[in-house]
Amino acid sequence: TEMFVESTIREDRSLLELLSANYTFLNERLARHYRIPDIYGERFRRVTFDADHPRGGLLGHGGVLMVTSHPNRTSPVLRGKWLLESILGAPPPEPPADVPGLPDRGEEGEPQSVRHRLERHRENPVCSSCHAPMDPLGFALENFDAIGRWRTHEEGRELDVSGGLPDGQAFTGIDGLEKGLLERPELFAGTLTEKLMTFALGRGVEHFDGPAVRKVVAEAAKNDYRISSIILGIVNSIPFRMREAL
Repeated sequence: TEMFVESTIREDRSLLELLSANYTFLNERLARHYRIPDIYGERFRRVTFDADHPRGGLLGHGGVLMVTSHPNRTSPVLRGKWLLESILGAPPPEPPADVPGLPDRGEEGEPQSVRHRLERHRENPVCSSCHAPMDPLGFALENFDAIGRWRTHEEGRELDVSGGLPDGQAFTGIDGLEKGLLERPELFAGTLTEKLMTFALGRGVEHFDGPAVRKVVAEAAKNDYRISSIILGIVNSIPFRMREAL
């Protein structure tokens, strides 16, 4: 993942390729984990996939999928929360205290999918208000297990990977999720700009920085959201040029 992001920066590619790329960096061990044949040796190298392959962008990286899972199962909640925070820039509210945990099994003790258990969890109105924007995003990544291996079934049942964006747009699977996110590129560009501006300013981005952030994103859109456009936009912004010396 670090090599993938570094290549995007060094080659001054569009930041949208972090989601849409048809390539990644693999060695034999990782390729075997992804069930990708004909990759040998310990050296990581760039590997290009077919356009519809799920492993190209960040959302198909095992590292991202693993840190947004629980040790023993996937978590659409954690994955959805990460997408809201890191991609869409719309973090959900903190959960209320004493929220009941996700039930491990059905009412009669039978195994159930994570999706089914979360549907039961959302029957509580207090839980539903927080889960409504998160869960549909995370469901789209359920084809990946807790350590990022591809799968099509859970507990002997075919996975339902239909999901939706917070604006109500429905999609299915990682391909639909990526396409939905790329239809609103300014959201991801805005999130990345805020994170880079936080680093550049040495402080958090405040509401009064909003016009500067929007200007950087609007100017970067004219250059296909290339990384250099974002960086130069931040350097030339009023908050950066007028920041106080540390």
